[in-house]
Amino acid sequence: MNVRPAGPGDVEFLKKMLYEAAAWNSDWPRERMIAALADPMLERYHREWGRRGDGGVIAELDGDPVGAAWYRLFTEEEPGWGFVDEKTPELGIAVVPLHRRRGIGETLLRALMVQAREDGFQALSLSVAAHNRSRMMYERAGFERVSEDGESWVMRADLS
Repeated sequence: MNVRPAGPGDVEFLKKMLYEAAAWNSDWPRERMIAALADPMLERYHREWGRRGDGGVIAELDGDPVGAAWYRLFTEEEPGWGFVDEKTPELGIAVVPLHRRRGIGETLLRALMVQAREDGFQALSLSVAAHNRSRMMYERAGFERVSEDGESWVMRADLS
């Protein structure tokens, strides 16, 4: 597996991974991706990708992208689901369903944390359903719950 920085040419793959992250529960019906990504809340995670405060990594197997982890700064006026403050980027992460449960997500998460630290960020945040098994991966990586809204947690990791 190769992990490389995400670039402008990865926008369409990041959108696909955003969809996978949002539709993480395999028991839910699969919406058409185009319609799902047009939702104003989801759109703010990919609109004008590459702006200041955006960063990411892509996992590849045999040259094909199989997963992504990325972060983006949000504002109080347009927060993400895992918003903590305007200085803490929120991360998203997903792996193509066929390649899940092989350690790719954790490798991506740790690479993204290194990148965020190198980019000068002090912390990362995220939103996760409390019963999503990925929550344990986040906890192993140092994320701690900072708030709870119904069945979702906002978690934060200190990068210093």
